[in-house]
Amino acid sequence: MIQKPVLVAAICLSFLTACTQTKTQREEVLGGSCEDCELLFEGMPKQLFWRTTISGPDEPGEPLIISGTIYKKDGKTPAPGVILYIYQTDSRGLYSPAPNQTMAKAHGHLRGWMKTDEQGRYEFKTIRPAPYPNRNDPQHIHPIIYEPGKGYYWVDDYLFDDDPLLTEQHRIRPPERGGTGIIKLLKSPDGVWMANRDIVLFF
Repeated sequence: MIQKPVLVAAICLSFLTACTQTKTQREEVLGGSCEDCELLFEGMPKQLFWRTTISGPDEPGEPLIISGTIYKKDGKTPAPGVILYIYQTDSRGLYSPAPNQTMAKAHGHLRGWMKTDEQGRYEFKTIRPAPYPNRNDPQHIHPIIYEPGKGYYWVDDYLFDDDPLLTEQHRIRPPERGGTGIIKLLKSPDGVWMANRDIVLFF
C-alpha cells in the first residue's frame, strides 16, 4: 500500500507528466526543422479570429490585404480551426521590434495570428514588406501553420509576382509545402494592394 504522501506525489507526477505530454504533442514540429517557428506561441492571443490587422495606421509602407482559404490535405475540403501565423519585414526590410517588445523580437513587430473559420477562410491587413537591405532575396512574408492536436510547420513564403527580385528560378521551382506562394497583386481604387492565396495543409 502506498503511503499518503507518496500517493499524493505520484498523482502530482502523473498529472505533470500528462500535461507535459499534451504540450509536447500540441507543439511538435512536423516535417523537419523549422527555424524559430516556436516563436509563434510567444504572445499568441487566447482568442483568435479568421481575420486580423498586422500593421497600425501609422506604419510606413504600402497597405496590403491578403485573403484566402486553407484546405485539408485533399485540396478540396476547407479546414476550420487552423492557426496561421505570419511575420514579415517592415518598409526598410528589417524585422524591427516594437519599442517595448520583449517576446519574439527576432520576428519583429509585424506579426499576427488568424484562426480559420468554418469555411477555412483567413485574411490579414498589413503593409507590403521590403526586401532585405543589400541582398537579392525577393520581398516575402513568412507563414507558419499550426494544426492544434498535430503540431506546427512552415509552408512556402508569400512572394509577389511583380517583384523585380523574383527570378525565373523562383518561378519554376515546384512548391514545397502549402501550394505556390507566388501571389498576384491588384491595387484597389483607394491604393490598397489586394491578393489571394489558398493554402493546402501538408499533414
